[in-house]
Amino acid sequence: MFADLTPLKVSADYRRLWFGHTVSWVGQGMTSLAVSLQVYEITRSPFAVGLVGLFSLVPLIVFGLYGGAIADTVDRRKLGLASASGSAVLSVALAAAAFAGFHRVWFLYAIVALQAVCAALNSPARTSMIPRLLPAEQLRAANALNSMTMTFGMLAGPSLGGLLVGVGGYQTAYVIDAVAFSAGLYAMWRLPAMLPERTGAGAKRASVLDGLRFLATRPNLRMTFLSDFCAMILAHPRALFPAVAVLWYDGDARTTGLLVAAPAVGALLGGVISGWQGRIRRHGQAILIAVACWGTAIAVFGLTRNLWLGLLLLALAGYSDTVSMIFRNTMMQVAAPDEMRGRLQGVFIVVVAGGPRLGDFLAGSVADLTSPTVAVTGGGIACVLAVGLLALYARGFRRYDALNPTA
Repeated sequence: MFADLTPLKVSADYRRLWFGHTVSWVGQGMTSLAVSLQVYEITRSPFAVGLVGLFSLVPLIVFGLYGGAIADTVDRRKLGLASASGSAVLSVALAAAAFAGFHRVWFLYAIVALQAVCAALNSPARTSMIPRLLPAEQLRAANALNSMTMTFGMLAGPSLGGLLVGVGGYQTAYVIDAVAFSAGLYAMWRLPAMLPERTGAGAKRASVLDGLRFLATRPNLRMTFLSDFCAMILAHPRALFPAVAVLWYDGDARTTGLLVAAPAVGALLGGVISGWQGRIRRHGQAILIAVACWGTAIAVFGLTRNLWLGLLLLALAGYSDTVSMIFRNTMMQVAAPDEMRGRLQGVFIVVVAGGPRLGDFLAGSVADLTSPTVAVTGGGIACVLAVGLLALYARGFRRYDALNPTA
């Protein structure tokens, strides 16, 4: 039932990469919270804090696609080293400014934007290297371990960042983040060269448009993104949690915090309790069921007025989302040729970054026009119906066999 640790045992390169990414992810979570706290201390404006997310989102979306194209052109190891080094230098810049008493909001916004650019370059390079380090049958287990890294960083990073800011100031969190990047840099440094395996005799430079054209002609890979959109756009109630905490549970900010944390806890469990997934061959069918479970859990959550039951349902939704993500990533890594993996990961970044924001906007708009109950329950039902239609349309996706992968 529990996570398969075989990738960590058989590949020293992957083990170092996973450990370095885990440490770096926690450090980035610390810095993310510290920057938000510092912006609020300077401006006393929630709107100014909200702009931190915008300055991070836009570069992720814009450079995500181009980062994938670059990863399919150059040595991915060198790209990973350069982008991780850039992130470390930016953390040092934040620490130096804090030590010097240079508190300017525009400076923090600029650093956040540049950090997002480095992340958009680093993620496709790092993720597309994993299929070169492990055999295909171990990629699902590796993706489960990677999901644990991301969720643990989201949970532990901000908590540790808040503690460090309270004890030692912003500079302490920034310095530790810069040091944390050394683990990722060391892991990248120990890797062999990772030039893309180009099968064609065409131009050496990979094209974003070629990547999109490839995705348009590969129905199974395309379905991994469409199914994720069903969950992230139609049934994403995160923006309504503050209102839900007050209207449904007569709560306060602490109740909102519980609602936000519940899906993350479920997502972490999705990685920890993932061993059973190794016995699943129909990955496409598993994705459709997982997305339907997400929508069902969200729909029922919209009808309950018991806080603990609501938290349980949100945790179930988070667990289902992680199951879907593990199988989706595995399909992209196994069914796609090496020369396209960077660009597909770039599209994945755009979907992950943009989809939930569109979902927040849709949920907020529907709730404002009707009610939070209609927005949450209606969104969950719409998600289930949409993924059901996709299942009827994409029969090949349902029949996708991990032992005979086709894009």
